Amino acid sequence: MSFSPPKRRLVLTACLSLTLIALLTLSFTTFAVQERSLAVPVPETPQPALDVEAPPPAADDPPSPPESPQGGEVEEFEYSPLVRGPPTQSFRDNLRNDTKYITSWISAGWTNDVMTYANLIYLGSLTDRVPVIGMFTPSHIGGDVPPIPFGEVFDVPRFNDESGIQIVEWDEVKDPESQVVDDLGCWNVWEAVQYNEHHPRGSSVPDWLKLDISYTKAPNWVKLIPDYPHDMCSTFWSLARLSFPEERARNIGNPLASPVHNATLDPDDHMLCFDYLYYACAQQSTDFEHDYAPTWRYVMSHLHWTERIETIASLYVRQVFNVPVEAEMPPYIAVHVRHGDFANWCWAAEKPEDCFAPLPVIARRVREVQEELYARRGIDVPMSRVIITSDEQDPAWWDEVSALGWHTIDHKVAGTAEAFGRWYPVILDAAIQSGAVGFVGTDRSTYSIISRRRVETWNDGATRMVMWGYKGADDH
Repeated sequence: MSFSPPKRRLVLTACLSLTLIALLTLSFTTFAVQERSLAVPVPETPQPALDVEAPPPAADDPPSPPESPQGGEVEEFEYSPLVRGPPTQSFRDNLRNDTKYITSWISAGWTNDVMTYANLIYLGSLTDRVPVIGMFTPSHIGGDVPPIPFGEVFDVPRFNDESGIQIVEWDEVKDPESQVVDDLGCWNVWEAVQYNEHHPRGSSVPDWLKLDISYTKAPNWVKLIPDYPHDMCSTFWSLARLSFPEERARNIGNPLASPVHNATLDPDDHMLCFDYLYYACAQQSTDFEHDYAPTWRYVMSHLHWTERIETIASLYVRQVFNVPVEAEMPPYIAVHVRHGDFANWCWAAEKPEDCFAPLPVIARRVREVQEELYARRGIDVPMSRVIITSDEQDPAWWDEVSALGWHTIDHKVAGTAEAFGRWYPVILDAAIQSGAVGFVGTDRSTYSIISRRRVETWNDGATRMVMWGYKGADDH
């Protein structure tokens, strides 16, 4: 497998912002708009100034033969001070001797993977190590889709500036085209916190990075609730103990052989490594649902979208509300309704149709958000400025949505995947939700939980979560 993130940063000396470029050059052949749903037209010919097909520039660039500037463009090359230079064939050749690092892998749906990388970053801040972040790998969008770089989704330079935590991406450390398979010793946390799978948590990220991992099972005391099978949480400070010499020395010495080279290595000290950190927490496994959550406060609240993502999301919202590009964006409310696989958790409902809250109940939550916004901030958001996203497939349900006057974005009709790639429907929905002044989500959905946090923190918004699982679950 090979993975090729962007190699160069181009600085436009004309100083036109990406938004202005988009507005000046966006010319579409048709505007296929369905009633109450958006169909973003796909340009018939490429729009190079908007650059919607190409990935965004990388934060750090490898050397390239000098080229004469053309069209007012000046090339700018730079590398992170957290590594020795441009990406190398073996990752170890690029690690600074005066710096320690920490890394981990992802192994779930996209939102959970964002939370996993955020937990890695927070753990790095506790242990005075530089977090090394991998790419996002596909799960719900199809295994044939290539990974997408972390820095194509989130503004890494802005994060480094605003959070006070310095992170680096794997493609800045090791050349993504390298065929060198590096050996690495890592901690196996997964086997210490759950009792059904007797092996480290699987992930495709080490394969993409050409890493051959030798795992050592973490001690049982990393688990938040000992011997309790219904909670898989490990705690940040118990994991942090393993990053320091004394505790590390007490728990090494029994590594498993790596799958490629059959190497047996103790967990690395220079590049500290854990198999899976999604279930890492501060005090309880539901940390993110509470306002004290340190990973949200110190990490995720600073993980803003790239300017490119924000620009595309803004264009979608303007179209769905028919707002001219020169006009101010009106405040809106976003709703996220998750059904789908949640039907597997409806054991408390007497009838299947009793499991999820009906649309009138969701509309009641929207009205609560409207009332709070008006009372607290004097903002009046009518029902005609509500955007809803859902995995619901029942056409009758969507007819009810239309009757409420709400809007939705049909990414299939819009051709979002064709225009931007198959990663973008899920990413753009999250970005659109994060731009709202009000949000109504689905209880226990991590996608809703994180959107709620973004709206509250970034926009001083009003939010509600709809309860579900049995008839009347959201009665209040």
